[in-house]
Amino acid sequence: TSVERPVAEVTAADIDQTIDVLRRQRILYQPATRPSRAGDRVLVDFTGTIDGVEFPGGQAQDFPIQLGEGRMLPEFEAAVTGLAAGESKSFPLAFPDDYHGKEVAGKQAQFALTVKSVDEGTLPAVDGEFAKAFGVASGSVDELRAEIGQNLALELKRKIENKLKEQAFAALRSKAEFALPKSLIEIEAEGMMRKMAEDLVRQGMKAEDMKLSPDLFRAGAEERVALGLAVGELVRSQGLAAKPDQVKALVTEAAQTYEQPEAVVRWHYEKAERLAEFEALAVERNVVDWVLARASVVDKPVQFSDLMGPARG
Repeated sequence: TSVERPVAEVTAADIDQTIDVLRRQRILYQPATRPSRAGDRVLVDFTGTIDGVEFPGGQAQDFPIQLGEGRMLPEFEAAVTGLAAGESKSFPLAFPDDYHGKEVAGKQAQFALTVKSVDEGTLPAVDGEFAKAFGVASGSVDELRAEIGQNLALELKRKIENKLKEQAFAALRSKAEFALPKSLIEIEAEGMMRKMAEDLVRQGMKAEDMKLSPDLFRAGAEERVALGLAVGELVRSQGLAAKPDQVKALVTEAAQTYEQPEAVVRWHYEKAERLAEFEALAVERNVVDWVLARASVVDKPVQFSDLMGPARG
């Protein structure tokens, strides 16, 4: 088995990028008397009609729009851009065929809007006040950068561990040959379906609109059951169960991101069930280590930003 291990490090540029994200979270707005442009926060009143009739969700007052973020349809942002406070505009808007609002998808609407205010954003300076705002009591920017670096390094470590876990588990699954109990597959498929339904409800979908069936999840359920059996057998046969010191180390590591790490560790040890996820994580690491010790591991240098994906924040 060949496994690719990403090798990356946190650089000053990565810390700078994170600070930029934090600055955008605390952007300061002041009224602008000029026409709106990208980056501005604009409040608008608008009314939309289709064939002369107002439609649900097509009207709003004091509606905030962050120009340039792409949260509104491009035609809507284009219509707002260039207007100053107090100015109005009417414009047509064609809803895409795949628009999330099924009632208006694919239809042509007419909108009338009035800009109530235009605010220009200013990014805060990276100074002592900025550092204090993010929990550095001393106000030291260097200390803030050091803390960010530590957090990014922890993120990086977890990302690399996940990449290795994916490959190790895929290798286990490819070599596992089990007669899969249909009852376990059905239970897993039902559970996957319920979780998907709960996620869709949280996203605003109505239960009656869902067309979910266990059949849709059966292939995935088979893979998960097979992998679970393979991992379980390996843990039993090779003695890879979680050891107390491993669990303690994982709890302690996770607690370091809190202001009072010792209190967080104590809280987890007050009830056995609070340790469950760390015990599972320790088992996963033991399994991955066992596979890696028997695999051909090739280090692959990568950039932190490429490995972590889009900027967080």
